[in-house]
Amino acid sequence: MREVNKILVAICFSEYCDDTFRFAVGLAEQLQADLLVANVVNIRDVQAVSTIESMGYSVSSEDYIKGVIEERQAELEKMVAASGFPRDKVRSIFRVGHPVGELLKTIKNEGVDLVVMGTKGRSNHPHIFVGSVAEKMFRKSPVTVVSHRRS
Repeated sequence: MREVNKILVAICFSEYCDDTFRFAVGLAEQLQADLLVANVVNIRDVQAVSTIESMGYSVSSEDYIKGVIEERQAELEKMVAASGFPRDKVRSIFRVGHPVGELLKTIKNEGVDLVVMGTKGRSNHPHIFVGSVAEKMFRKSPVTVVSHRRS
């Protein structure tokens, strides 16, 4: 069996992410692995802000990105503190782009051994078992993806 030294937990800061993060922390503790938290600001959201900006409204896609990342970093700090996981074993990455593509690049560039994802993300459609990002990651990831179901 391949050794697991680095676990990537992909979170979108939806209502499900806290449980997914805690699950990843538990795995990292058991495997004595480092934890890499990844969040991708979806480029479609940035493009929507740019469209609104082009209509003359006083918004900026750069300010939007900066604000979203700052908000998510603060939320992540709370999650890490509440988990009790050693801060020096957690690193975070915030990217802007297409979530699946950015997560796949992160796996490769960061030497990730295992990915933890929730089964649902930003969308909460009751008829969808697995979110579209998770579903694509299950098919395309070069490493094992562990699915966490909210209890």
